[in-house]
Amino acid sequence: MKLTLVRHSTLDIAPQLCYGQSDVDVSAQFEQERLALQSKLAGFNFDAVYSSPLQRCHKLARALCADASLGLAADVIQLDPRLQELSFGDWELCPWDAIPRDVFDLWANDYANLAPPNGETFTELHARTQSFVSEVGSHSHGKNILVVTHGGVIRSMLAEVLNLPLKGLFRIGIDHASVTQISFAQAVPNISFVNR
Repeated sequence: MKLTLVRHSTLDIAPQLCYGQSDVDVSAQFEQERLALQSKLAGFNFDAVYSSPLQRCHKLARALCADASLGLAADVIQLDPRLQELSFGDWELCPWDAIPRDVFDLWANDYANLAPPNGETFTELHARTQSFVSEVGSHSHGKNILVVTHGGVIRSMLAEVLNLPLKGLFRIGIDHASVTQISFAQAVPNISFVNR
């Protein structure tokens, strides 16, 4: 199985807002970013497509499926909540600088194990991400799978393949409308490319 991971395009949101699982819409640059992404995916053929149910991913998945060259139709998109971004709980849609600095620093120094109030830890995100990979992998041997998701989910998958600790994953750049590919074809998974 190969997972081709696409991060959603840029968003229609003020800078410096925490948005995690908030259902934020895509920006006015969506069409330009989609066209650039179509170009990056030219020559790929996919057997299935999965998407986070958040509109920024689902809209992109539908737009990508409208291109017949990918071999997919929008009605076959499988929405999976395990592909959602980290839940920031009470911090959702708050300016980052409105979060008390001492509280933010405590979380930032151990986000793998600490959750924002009413949110989730990165360890919890990682567990649901690995559940997704395990389940899809169990019935997708030899298949090419397109996954439209979020930066945190992609970083989590990379961490698992590379045996990296969850601390420090935000040092891995995953740009909007970028493509990352992981192959599970061999006994040891490998990363084909990151952040194209």
